[in-house]
Amino acid sequence: MPSETFSRFPVLRVEEYPQSHMDRTTWPATLAPVRQLLDDGLDLGAVTVLVGDNGAGKSTLVEAIATSFGMNAEGGSTGAMNRTRSSESALADHLQLVRGAGASKRGFFLRAETMHGFFTYLESIGDEGVFHERSHGESFLDLVAARSKVRGLWVLDEPESALSLPGCLALIGLLRDLVAAGSQLLLSTHSPILAAYPGADLYEVGEWGIRSSEYDDLDLVRNWRSFLDSPDRFLRHVV
Repeated sequence: MPSETFSRFPVLRVEEYPQSHMDRTTWPATLAPVRQLLDDGLDLGAVTVLVGDNGAGKSTLVEAIATSFGMNAEGGSTGAMNRTRSSESALADHLQLVRGAGASKRGFFLRAETMHGFFTYLESIGDEGVFHERSHGESFLDLVAARSKVRGLWVLDEPESALSLPGCLALIGLLRDLVAAGSQLLLSTHSPILAAYPGADLYEVGEWGIRSSEYDDLDLVRNWRSFLDSPDRFLRHVV
């Protein structure tokens, strides 16, 4: 359990709800990272970053934590009501969040794959933002800046899908301001730039489950470094 230093974080720990056991033979409990979360729980610090390949389970984990906290599955704050098509797993129904004493109950979920629908929802309720008129990446950064007054749990699922390298660096700057102001951050990413968030607790998810890792030891970082050192060595297998 995290120390009392972190007692005001919105979520100290994620674990299986004792009165709602999840069948380990059904998806998504068949994924090793999900099964490990259910079996052992996961402590969250100020900034937690999950990395892993497509299909490893990182988005399933952050989605379930966000919805268990009370956020909308398709993104937005704890009060958002936008819904186009339900696709989330049942994992959230089997989780309990150990919350910090006196911590904020507010939060925001930025989910890259549903942002177009979320921006349309904001227009429908008269939000003053003009996110659809901005580029994909600009709209992401504008949204974080516009919601920067939200103090609580921020969950971001693969935001780098919209961002260039400078955009990723700009996002880190915005997120550091949020954390400095008292928010907590949970991020899933394929980006070695976002994974380099200073002081983050890094976890690599895969067929082994969830493992703590140093930045230089991440498969993500080693593979990108190998590719940039010699692109032809990789491309000759697919071209």
